Amino acid sequence: MAGLLRHIAAALLFLVTAASTAGASTYYASDPNLGSARVIFQLNHGDIEFGFFPRVAPKTVEHIFKLVQLGCYNTNHFFRVDKGFVAQVADVMGGRKAPMNKEQEQQAEKSIVGEFSTVKHVRGILSMGRYSDPDSASSSFSILLGDAPHLDGQYAVFGRVTKGDDTLRKLERLPTHKEGIFVMVCIWQCQSYVWAICSILFTSRVHMLNI
Repeated sequence: MAGLLRHIAAALLFLVTAASTAGASTYYASDPNLGSARVIFQLNHGDIEFGFFPRVAPKTVEHIFKLVQLGCYNTNHFFRVDKGFVAQVADVMGGRKAPMNKEQEQQAEKSIVGEFSTVKHVRGILSMGRYSDPDSASSSFSILLGDAPHLDGQYAVFGRVTKGDDTLRKLERLPTHKEGIFVMVCIWQCQSYVWAICSILFTSRVHMLNI
């Protein structure tokens, strides 16, 4: 009898775990703000897929989407990984390993008007980095690794992760060190320098992006 109960308990634990994992994936992929395009960052720690919020931040989405199309994020990296807070993608003007061509430079030098919204900063959200000027966002952005309500309305939310939370958790385990207020990845360890190679997945309704 005791053995049977242990088997039942183990089966229930498996079902709960599976349901939680499936629930997380469904939550990411079913956000009503999501448009139809998907981008994949292929890192040396796994892939991260994300989608855009074209109705929330149309100018930001258009700009980032164009950077992706031009290959501007290829060989770029996450320079900051603050567990439970953000993983921040470097500005492509200084973060890429490969040189940029003229067209890439022209797009990367553009800044975007701050499209601040009521969308909450929770885990998986994509949010633009900027300086003190609210209209200074360019190509650096953060993936939220936890809830950060103090960022709400202050930084432009433009998308969210749809797949790859397991990769985010790997990033959170990377060795880091603190530089001022920033928690930085220890880039002298080869495996922690996370290069991004982008590919875009289209659906039949990519016109929803309005770009």
